[in-house]
Amino acid sequence: MKVNVNNVSLKISAGVPSQFVRSPLPQIAFSGRSNVGKSSLINTLLNRKSMARVSSSPGKTITINFYDVDKKLFLVDLPGYGYAKRTLEDKKKWSLLVDGYFTSNPNIDLLRLVVQLVDSRIGLTEDDKNMVSFLNETGIPYIIVATKTDKLNKTEREKAVRTLVSEPSLAPSTQIILFSSESKEGKGDVWDAILKYAE
Repeated sequence: MKVNVNNVSLKISAGVPSQFVRSPLPQIAFSGRSNVGKSSLINTLLNRKSMARVSSSPGKTITINFYDVDKKLFLVDLPGYGYAKRTLEDKKKWSLLVDGYFTSNPNIDLLRLVVQLVDSRIGLTEDDKNMVSFLNETGIPYIIVATKTDKLNKTEREKAVRTLVSEPSLAPSTQIILFSSESKEGKGDVWDAILKYAE
């Protein structure tokens, strides 16, 4: 599959499960905690600066954004989790919406891959491990994209990779991609994985 990343549009920002798209296209979902760099990754993949909005207030956005890429696949931006300042009401809304994506999504059979983002400087948080555990239990394929690698020196990078490779919560042979929105490191590898699974 080849895609024209210049032919991209925001199909819908879904605030409730009934708004999820019903087009029969493969879906690639992006998951991660607030402020891990999901918007930056999506913008880098699509060669845009502000297609995915980078929030000035982490955790503020509670919608699932469906980006139509060349009428061939959807990049699905799930709202970030683990934001401490979110109100109880917002946490409930987040949970209902994200749970709904995995349980009430009319096209869940078209979800081909979850791109699970992890801050390379921190490794997997408890929230990340909970998400990975859910993906392991449901059998949904996923890859790990370790973000913000430009902020690490050589020694820190090597340590980050060792930590991720030996992380017991990850399924054996899980693909791990180092990524930086600043240097564009890993951009091609992420696209390769997306297109491989979207086939």
